[in-house]
Amino acid sequence: MPDHSASGPPAPRDTLAFIDFDAIRRRFSDAVPDLDFCSLRVYEERSEQLTVRQGVVQPVSTGVDVGGMVTVIHGGGLGYAATADLSDAGVAWAIREAVAWAERAAGLAVHDFSAVQMPHPRGAWASPVALPWEHTPLSAKLDRLRAAEAALRGDPRIVDSAAKLWRIRATSLYLTNGGGDVEQTADMIVPDLEVVAADDGVVQSRTLGGRGVCRQGGLEVLDGVGYDEAPARLVEEVLALLSAPECPTGTMDLVLAPDQMVLQIHESIGHPIELDRILGDERNYAGTSFVTPEMFGTYQYGSELLNVTFDPTQADEFASYAFDDDGVAATRVPLIERGVLLRPLGGVISQARAGLPGVANSRATSWNRPPIDRMANINVEPGDQPLEALIGGVERGVFMTSNCSWSIDDSRNKFQFGCELGRLIVDGELGPIVRNPNYRGVSASFWRSLSAVGDRSTAGIMGSPFCGKGEPNQIIRVGHASPTCVFSNVEIFGGDA
Repeated sequence: MPDHSASGPPAPRDTLAFIDFDAIRRRFSDAVPDLDFCSLRVYEERSEQLTVRQGVVQPVSTGVDVGGMVTVIHGGGLGYAATADLSDAGVAWAIREAVAWAERAAGLAVHDFSAVQMPHPRGAWASPVALPWEHTPLSAKLDRLRAAEAALRGDPRIVDSAAKLWRIRATSLYLTNGGGDVEQTADMIVPDLEVVAADDGVVQSRTLGGRGVCRQGGLEVLDGVGYDEAPARLVEEVLALLSAPECPTGTMDLVLAPDQMVLQIHESIGHPIELDRILGDERNYAGTSFVTPEMFGTYQYGSELLNVTFDPTQADEFASYAFDDDGVAATRVPLIERGVLLRPLGGVISQARAGLPGVANSRATSWNRPPIDRMANINVEPGDQPLEALIGGVERGVFMTSNCSWSIDDSRNKFQFGCELGRLIVDGELGPIVRNPNYRGVSASFWRSLSAVGDRSTAGIMGSPFCGKGEPNQIIRVGHASPTCVFSNVEIFGGDA
């Protein structure tokens, strides 16, 4: 098993911590009976949200969520029990409840879960943080937001403006009856800017990266994404959109910036290759997939330029970790190489059910949900062309940036996406701004139209805090890094179409 201790010790736990992890270790050890497998995952999340809207500081929102989930596999059955009571009695109760559910499920389950080789990992991991949230006073953070929001105003056509900052710290302890012991701390920052302009019946908006800017780290993330400089550009663009023509309609080339690629990857690669969805587990709620188990290893998902990796080890991306919530060590794994679909997004239990290799992506939204197959960091690997070459190779097309709308069918195949801003491309030259740019396609063929992939200078690290799936619902955080990409012969249309 890889040694993840080199990732650094867990971040120092402040004096307001709600859980004593050493006491939890003792309680679990004292209470766990002789079982095929038993784990306890304790999760503590703290969050703080700051907002300045139209010059007014909004009420500061803070949250704390603490609890634990016991998983038991015994006699072929699988059972869970969650509790917010982490006392001796609470931990013992949760173990008894999970055992009872495993006994009820034995002989009735879709799989002999006792045959699954569950890991018993040991390690520690924490997000690298250069400027800790706690080291900057609240007043200084609000001053920075005030300055950013003030820079979004000044023109009478601006009707709304906001600067936001959301900080999350998630700390977990994972214990197993086989000696597994993993402590992980993820520090996350979600910055946002929004400006809305209206004139003569036309309303347009611009946001920071289509609300897809989110990373692990501390306040240094703001400098990394150009937070203080972005307002001037967003104001210039939103005012230009007011008088811009509608995006043209027709079949032409499409150039997607990283802040739109994030959604394209998420919806038409990430969700379709989730193994539990392919197995039918999500059909009632989140849908199924056009991908079938037989496709792995042979299916031409995209052109030969398409290379996609699963990589929770990329330190600053939004969904990084060293172990998933079933204790599997995270590694960088190719999902698609030269366009060929190689591997699904399936955790250790789904892998055993399907007989397919997977990845370390069994994840839960919090302590009161069991882990299921989820995306983490799903990235399109850079190519070798700078932006000038990408644009120069387009005879007629549209460059689109910053997602603002999306729709995709329940098999994750037919889709329609819209962006905040477009720019015409004619004879290899980037032309004027157009508003309401949209495009549609079919996942099963869209990626095969990939005709050029930008180099690292065109790439961006994006993500989303709001990926929903599962019954009961789970909202989880995902990361997607991508270069700018070109797709040929795409159906493009404007708001009037």
